[in-house]
Amino acid sequence: MWLELQIFGFRALWSPYYMLFVIGLGVCYYLLTSVYHRRFTSMDKPTTKQQISFYMGLFLLYVVKGSPVDLVSHIMFTAHMVQMALYYLLFPILIIRGIPVWVWRKVFQTPILSPLLRLFTKPLIALLLFNGLFSLYHIPSIFDFTKASPVAHAIITTVILVTAFFMWWPIFTPIKEMKTMSPVLSIGYIFANGVLITPACGLIIFSDESLYATYHSLGGWIQALSLCVPTTVLDGIPLTGPEMFSPIPVLEDQQLGGILMKITQEVVYGYVLASVFFGWFRKESQKIDPIPSTNEGY
Repeated sequence: MWLELQIFGFRALWSPYYMLFVIGLGVCYYLLTSVYHRRFTSMDKPTTKQQISFYMGLFLLYVVKGSPVDLVSHIMFTAHMVQMALYYLLFPILIIRGIPVWVWRKVFQTPILSPLLRLFTKPLIALLLFNGLFSLYHIPSIFDFTKASPVAHAIITTVILVTAFFMWWPIFTPIKEMKTMSPVLSIGYIFANGVLITPACGLIIFSDESLYATYHSLGGWIQALSLCVPTTVLDGIPLTGPEMFSPIPVLEDQQLGGILMKITQEVVYGYVLASVFFGWFRKESQKIDPIPSTNEGY
């Protein structure tokens, strides 16, 4: 398959402009938090752990949106669902944990943004907003419309990404006064996320027909490819459909995509759940009961 994809060219496979964008984000982070941070705060530079988290997030961002993974996601639904799982469920965690708390405080203190951010990061609202938009996005008519328009695709996927940050914020917020959920509520919150995303995955997995024209209609498929392949390149390639590159039939590809999305989601949520639980357990185990006084009663 890799050799076959070479016909789309270097730009479609490796997105050099997107690579420069991601590198630019990394440079801005370094300058803001390590070189010129004294202009904004008296706090220290980000820790090594924070820097690793942020740069890992940028690397993951390029992998899912700039590498050949993005091209394959327009050819195979399986790749699309894995891309979505990493983009919405893992990438926000790495970025939230990688940015120093003083930067987040300034963001949440911005006059216009502050009331909106504090509203949309409330646990119940964030929970329903992300899962609701993610499920709506995978309604066939909306999905096919999004894949057919570069503008719609950019806007809709970015909005869902923002809501993914909202969804993870109550769990990973570095701002202490905004961490309002107890460990028990945090565990319930994670379970609720797993439940709410299940119907969309179930619809995809158990459907007995291909739901998305993007992956079974030649016209819709080529329109989706044009999101990352220059039109001049597409015009010069005799394309007959995704079966040219996909090793499995369209329906099985769709079902496998739903399964992999659910598995990836369970792995990420399981890791977060374990982190919350064991963090709570360690905190409780460090509490030392006072030793009864031997002079009590005298």
